[in-house]
Amino acid sequence: QVQLVESGGGLVQAGGSLRLSCAASVRTFSSYTMGWFRQAPGKEREFVASINWSEGDIHYTDSVKGRFTIPRDNAKNTVYLQMNSLRPEDTGVYYCNVRIRVNVVNYDYWGQGSQVTVSS
Repeated sequence: QVQLVESGGGLVQAGGSLRLSCAASVRTFSSYTMGWFRQAPGKEREFVASINWSEGDIHYTDSVKGRFTIPRDNAKNTVYLQMNSLRPEDTGVYYCNVRIRVNVVNYDYWGQGSQVTVSS
């Protein structure tokens, strides 16, 4: 049982920055990964970045490496997506994701989505 609350998003010109936040209510004994996906108009949802909460292992999709980071606040159980040097192709709805592994089964939970629009 996980609930996610997203905040952030908005309109920014190319080259600008935005920061998304995702606060998770999750059982402390769970092993889980938090991350971000996005979906551009007419496109499939794609992975953006993730962090394993216990290990701190971070992954980024190639298109955002060097531009995006995924910091976290352990005390607040919150993950962020810091987006710099934004491009129009970054436009889309960004979804916070929590993946909890129970035995050999993964369970996915999703935030409500945050619109990010990058103008040229």
